[in-house]
Amino acid sequence: MLSVAIGGAVILAVVGLLSARPDVAAMGLPLALWSGFAIARGTAGGEAKVRIDALPGQDGELLTAIAVESDAEAVEMVIVQSERRTRRVIVPGGGSSVTARSTVLHSGPAIPVQAAARGFSLEGAALSKTAGPVAAGRQVAPPRRPIDALPLPRRLIGSHGAHEGRRQGQGGDFRDIHAFAPGDEVRRVDWRATARMARRPGDLLVRRTNTLSDSSVVIAMDTSEDLGEVVSSWGSGDLERSGVTSLDLAREAARAIADSAIGAGDRVALHVLVHGGRSLRSGSGSRHLARVVAAIAATGQAREDASFRRTPPVPHGSVIFVLSTFFEGAAAQTALMWRASGHRVVAVDVLPPLDRTRLTRAQLIGLRTVLAERENVFADLHGAGVDVVTWADDPSSALLAIARARR
Repeated sequence: MLSVAIGGAVILAVVGLLSARPDVAAMGLPLALWSGFAIARGTAGGEAKVRIDALPGQDGELLTAIAVESDAEAVEMVIVQSERRTRRVIVPGGGSSVTARSTVLHSGPAIPVQAAARGFSLEGAALSKTAGPVAAGRQVAPPRRPIDALPLPRRLIGSHGAHEGRRQGQGGDFRDIHAFAPGDEVRRVDWRATARMARRPGDLLVRRTNTLSDSSVVIAMDTSEDLGEVVSSWGSGDLERSGVTSLDLAREAARAIADSAIGAGDRVALHVLVHGGRSLRSGSGSRHLARVVAAIAATGQAREDASFRRTPPVPHGSVIFVLSTFFEGAAAQTALMWRASGHRVVAVDVLPPLDRTRLTRAQLIGLRTVLAERENVFADLHGAGVDVVTWADDPSSALLAIARARR
């Protein structure tokens, strides 16, 4: 802007002198005076500083406060929402803030707002350097979904919990009547049984019960793919048009399983089945649940070069939930490996209901082919004793039926 003003003043002065027109030369005088004033004041606008802070919002939306500080007369801010929509806002200098509201379409990691700013003075003659862009990442937790019951491991090995095991212990239902032996507690003596069944004077009989044990639950998430309801959006990265994605359902399933397990007093471990994926060791309690939910919310799609390489270690005698679309063979092979090791494995299919509109004939044939291959994978899992649950249907009833069938 300043260079244009100086150039205009010079041109008017030259034209006025060459044409002997003082009135034309005088027209450039205001531009010359304005340019001189701008140069005397300085051509650099006040430096702008941008700060982004998260604000509490209602369900389904993210509120972000964008504050800018500058000693310039005004500040131009460029705000990018959801990495798609761009807006330009001009605010007064000296400290101003703008609140951005973003609609939550998916759970998991997200960048709802990016902002850049630059200050300007003298009607744009003095411009500062652009500050930013500054981005604030957010982790959106998946919604809660209650589950009535979870399948238990084939053998409970814990020493305390809410599930009745098959070993002798305390807290469970009646097991049998047995002769008093060293190590038995006197308070366990059943005096009525002793009076009826004792063979010799001095014999004591104790009532024995089964032990109450906790269950070891392992959640394994396959994040190699993120496929939406709209098949035509696969591979495009357009999360606004994709609808609910497979990772949305995977995060929802992982949280629901963790809520149900820890609510029953069980231990939960989390593993992300990619190279360098996050793992949380087995634990229980509300604090551990908060860590698990935070890790689930921070789990996004893996990079293309972060393929799964090694089976994570799991506690002995666990029930393992493998969350995947099962298009890739790595998750199915891992589930079969865990099943062969003696663990109880539940394969959770997180593929959403598919919208096949706007597909060409060739694309429909290709989709039917990969879906048929996936059914073969499920047949192999069923044959190996792995239970399969479709999360998009009615997972609570399916898990309850599995738990009752093999209780």
